[in-house]
Amino acid sequence: MRPPRLPRAAIFDMDGLLIDSEPLWRRAEKKVFRTVGVELSEAQCEQTMGWRIDEVVDHWHHRFPWKEPSREALTREILLEVQRQIESRGEALPGACEAVRLLHEWELPLAVASSSPVELIDAVLHRLGIHQLFASRHSAMQEKRGKPYPDVFLTAARQLDVEPSSCVVFEDSPVGVQAARRAGMRVIAVPSKEHLRHPTMAAADLCWNSLESLTREALEQGWLRFGDRSG
Repeated sequence: MRPPRLPRAAIFDMDGLLIDSEPLWRRAEKKVFRTVGVELSEAQCEQTMGWRIDEVVDHWHHRFPWKEPSREALTREILLEVQRQIESRGEALPGACEAVRLLHEWELPLAVASSSPVELIDAVLHRLGIHQLFASRHSAMQEKRGKPYPDVFLTAARQLDVEPSSCVVFEDSPVGVQAARRAGMRVIAVPSKEHLRHPTMAAADLCWNSLESLTREALEQGWLRFGDRSG
């Protein structure tokens, strides 16, 4: 049974939170952008962490314009490369699958709200064996605006039929934390080491080193109890 005082629903980001895909994204972006003469550094890839891939392509096209292929074609090639890598080598981050299964056991409706397209969301969840535990999977690619705008989280809450203020979001990126706060949701940040000291992380209600912090004991002790503040 779901214990009292928990949020009514939980929404998970995906890349860099559930699955260690950020290195795969960086590898794919660097490989494909190199074909159009754009040599991206690790630091440049980190600048766009959490963005929709079409916005990433637009950003670098504006900085380093190329003629062919089209931005749409380059976006598709990056997505195909990422999907190939996820299906062959994708691994869950520490505590990710356990956290999802635990919240499902506590009867919280679960959603994924990711900047990745739905096809990649499905590929990841199937790869990790947790696809059936999510009531909703929503992509910011289906919205007019990606993170840091709140649209993807607000739609996820509507799909779960839960008020935004009753949701808790698990996020790893600064733009994701910002989007969740703008949606009026509780936020637990699980930042990568690159973003551990990013000032936006201070906006989160809690900050954990990994999803291993979400345990049965943590729930029973009220670690997800945020009172009545509407954010």
